[in-house]
Amino acid sequence: MSLDRTLAIAQRLVRQIRRDRRTMALMVVAPVVVLTLIGLSFAERSQVLDFIAPAVLATFSLLFVFLLTGIGFLRERASGTLDRLLATPVGRFDLLVGYLLGFLGFAALQALIILLYTVYVLNVTFRGNLWEVILFLLVLTATSVNLGIFVSTFAHNEFQVMQFIPLLLAPQIFLSGIFLRVGEMPGYLQAIATVLPLRYAVDGLRALMLEGAHLPDVARELAILVGIGVVVLGLASLTVRRV
Repeated sequence: MSLDRTLAIAQRLVRQIRRDRRTMALMVVAPVVVLTLIGLSFAERSQVLDFIAPAVLATFSLLFVFLLTGIGFLRERASGTLDRLLATPVGRFDLLVGYLLGFLGFAALQALIILLYTVYVLNVTFRGNLWEVILFLLVLTATSVNLGIFVSTFAHNEFQVMQFIPLLLAPQIFLSGIFLRVGEMPGYLQAIATVLPLRYAVDGLRALMLEGAHLPDVARELAILVGIGVVVLGLASLTVRRV
């Protein structure tokens, strides 16, 4: 892997997204609007909001980052940029890592906005260390970026990217312990839950935010999220192709 080529791809992508003012605005406005509605809905039931806040944080971080990356990478393919890069000596893994780094900064910013708004505006109960939650979210964000890149390699337009939401993300919401603990589910659903990144994101954030745990206490969840991210990026390197 060539570090110079990888960084050059990341820098080009960062400049391109920064020039897209509409995308930059939506990165901030969309999560704030959704979280405000959730806060207003549970205004009289603060204990319920405290319990679901880590799950909401994990879910929306995964969802918004997935959309940002999936649609952004698809646009790179549709515009012919990916074709031109693949025609150069740049390897596929160089290409994907470059896009990962390029998207990661914006995705991390969006996740940070969601976290700070949840903690300081919605005033949810918070017993952990903020910096540890931020680091955990960075790992989740990297995994979400890789998932968005991987899924976008199978889509031919933005509508098809959106269709992956009910296929890949909706089942995770119901099987990740948000509404019903994983241990109380039927065995076959527990088996499916073991490969869902949102399950480990929810468990880790609940431990950090509600139980006052520290990063070493959620090392298992972190390791699994990293492993899923690496596997998905590897699969994307095998499936990336021209439009």
